[in-house]
Amino acid sequence: MQKLSITGGSPLRGEVRISGAKNAALPIMCAALLSDGDLRLSNMPDLHDIATMRKLLAQMGVTVASGEGELTLGGANVNKLEAPYDMVKTMRASVLVLGPLVARFGEARVSLPGGCAIGSRPVDLHIKGLQAMGAEIHIEHGYIHARAKRLQGARIFFDIVSVTGTENLMMAAALADGVTVLENAAREPEVVDLADCLRAMGADISGDGTETVTIRGVEKLHGASHRIMPDRIESGTFLVAAAATGGAITLTGTRADLLETVLEKLTEAGAVITAEADRIHLEMRARPKSVNVRTAPHPAFPTDMQAQFMALNAVADGTAMVVETIFENRFMHVQELRRLGAQIDVEGNTCVVRGVERLEGATVMATDLRASACLVIAGLVAQGETVIDRIYHLDRGYEHIEHKLSQLGAKIQRIS
Repeated sequence: MQKLSITGGSPLRGEVRISGAKNAALPIMCAALLSDGDLRLSNMPDLHDIATMRKLLAQMGVTVASGEGELTLGGANVNKLEAPYDMVKTMRASVLVLGPLVARFGEARVSLPGGCAIGSRPVDLHIKGLQAMGAEIHIEHGYIHARAKRLQGARIFFDIVSVTGTENLMMAAALADGVTVLENAAREPEVVDLADCLRAMGADISGDGTETVTIRGVEKLHGASHRIMPDRIESGTFLVAAAATGGAITLTGTRADLLETVLEKLTEAGAVITAEADRIHLEMRARPKSVNVRTAPHPAFPTDMQAQFMALNAVADGTAMVVETIFENRFMHVQELRRLGAQIDVEGNTCVVRGVERLEGATVMATDLRASACLVIAGLVAQGETVIDRIYHLDRGYEHIEHKLSQLGAKIQRIS
C-alpha cells in the first residue's frame, strides 16, 4: 500500500496550476447519458474517481475517448441501464446516473451507494424527487430500480440542501414533460457548472446558483463542448498549506469568486491575498492567527475545507472553534492530528483547537479525502518526518498532489 513521506518545516513558495474540479466533472460526465451526441469535456482532472466514472459509463455502452486533460463521451449506444455495486461502493457520485437514465430510457437499476465514511448521506431525496416526477421506484436486493414512461414536471422541495440531489433531479427534469421547480436547491458553483453544460446541450434551465431552480423539459438534448470549472477545494487546500507553512504562492487556472468565504478566513488568519482573472497570490508574513469556522451549505464556509483549517488552527496563535453542521463523522482527522501534537478537544459537532508553536512528525492514517489533505498540511509544518498511510483517499480528489507540492519546495515523496 502506498504512503506519503513528508519532511516538514519548509515554507511553500512558487507557482502551481489548479486542476479541473472533480465535484463538477463527475455529474457532468453523467450528463452524457442524456444525449446520443458527443459530449466533449476539457480541463478534466486525472483522478481515481474520474477513472471509476469512465469505467462505469463505458460499461453502460458510452464510448469514451481521452486526450491530455480532455474527454469525449458518446451516448448513442447505451445498452445497459445499471450501475453495479462494485462500482458504486467506491464512489457515491455513481448515483448521479439514476436521473439521466430514467429521463432518457425510462428505466434504471442503481446500487445503493457507498463511498467516504464521513457520515450518512441518504439518497432518499433523489428517490422522492423522481417519484414526484412520476417514476415508480422499488428498492430490492440493495438496488434502486426506477421506471417511468416519461418523467413529468413537478414542484420538488428539498428537506435538506443536497448537492447530488439537486444535480440528479436537474438532469432528470431536463428531458421531462413540463416544468420542474426545485426549491431549497443547492447553490454550489458545481451545480451552476452542470447547468451551464446542460444548457450547452440544449436544456432550458434558469435560477441555478439560487435556492429555486426552474427546468423546462425539452424533447431531446444534443452533443456539446464544455470546460470544467477550476477545483475550488484544491485551490483552498494549497492556499491553507501556504498559510500554515508561512509561505508565498501563486495559483493559476483558478477563480477567486469560487472561494470567497475561504479567502475571507485566510485574510482573518493574517494572509495577504491578491486576486486577478485566473490567478490568486497569497503571502504569509507572520504566524497565522486562529480563526473560528462554521460549515454550512454554499455560499457559507464549505465542509470540504473544514479539515484543512483544523490543521492551520493547530499551529496558529490563539484558540479557535470549528463547528461542523453538514456531516456527523467529519472529525476523524482529530485523533491523527493529536498524534502530531495538536491540542484539540471535541464536544459533539464542535472542536476547540488551541494552537501550539509546533507539531512533531509521526505516522498517521488518512480516513477520508479531506482528512488526508489536512494531514498533508500538518505534515508540511511538523518538525521531522510524517508518514501518511492509506493515501488512496487523496488520489480520489487531488491530482498528483506530491508533484505539485514538490514544485513549491515541499520535501514530499510517495513510498510503497
